[in-house]
Amino acid sequence: MDVHDLPTPALVVDVDVLDANIDAMAAVRPGPALRPHVKAFKSTALARHVAERGGHRSFCCATLREVEGMADAGLGEDLLLANETLDADRLRRLVDRGDARITVAVDSPETVEIAAAAGADVLVDVDVGLPRCGCRPEDAGRLAELARARGLEVRGVMGYEGHVVGNPDRERRAELVGAAMDLLRRAHTDVGGDITSAGGTGTYDLHDWAAEVQAGSYLLMDTHYARLGLPFGHALRLEVTVLSTSPTRGWGVVDCGLKSLGMDHGNPTIPGWNVFFCSDEHTTFTPPGVEDGGDGDGGLPGVGDRLGVLPAHVDPTVAYHERLHLVRGDEVVDTWDVDLRGW
Repeated sequence: MDVHDLPTPALVVDVDVLDANIDAMAAVRPGPALRPHVKAFKSTALARHVAERGGHRSFCCATLREVEGMADAGLGEDLLLANETLDADRLRRLVDRGDARITVAVDSPETVEIAAAAGADVLVDVDVGLPRCGCRPEDAGRLAELARARGLEVRGVMGYEGHVVGNPDRERRAELVGAAMDLLRRAHTDVGGDITSAGGTGTYDLHDWAAEVQAGSYLLMDTHYARLGLPFGHALRLEVTVLSTSPTRGWGVVDCGLKSLGMDHGNPTIPGWNVFFCSDEHTTFTPPGVEDGGDGDGGLPGVGDRLGVLPAHVDPTVAYHERLHLVRGDEVVDTWDVDLRGW
């Protein structure tokens, strides 16, 4: 199939760029030094490809659905649910299957009790500056003691410096990573365990203490991370069709919008054009130098022409779609299901 035969909007992955991204990451963080984060791509086929090409056997998950799907696909050698859960029954069913090693993040006595009810291994999740989940560093040791008293294996600590990963100033980003890891190091002194887990795509090469980094966006990339000058290319685009043009007013419209793109990091990018605004099923664009419409045709593409759209945030963009189409040039060489959507 030719990429131009795909019904739009369609998620398209340049397989050569994807492989170059895998290789670039593995050169810096080989094997167990990286725990790829499934939330960024939600596809067991892509996870298997990363394991085979990059040599990464442990994975990070954001939802129980992701953990279940990875185990179903035979990719359960070492799965970390890097979020707290209060669903003891579902977690217990996963552990009882016996076909995957399940570790879950805990940051409170309540989440320790859920893990104990399920018999899951745990990592103590530590607040290192992102106002989200995680216990205070000074409380981490007590949580570890409680977990061990309940018969659990405490594998170590994790802390996500999500407030840091997108900082465009690399020097400042490195400084903030160091401050965050000082907090995690303090917690680890009290907790113990072999695992120290942190980071993301924006800080993957700035960690000299944490043994593993939880990165996922590097595989497909988006414009938010691209502004950091990382050595990863845009493997993902949204293939779209021009639905309408208004030559006298200077804009065109493609068939993607809020329901097919993650918008929390701003508008998508259409290379060669300015994005005017997005609505539910449409994105309106203008020629370069024309910010908000205007007179003149500006050399607009024709109705029916194809364009590529780069998302600002890859994770929610992928979650809106059912499949990824892999291409080399204009040839569709494979299709992978986005089979880990939902919760």
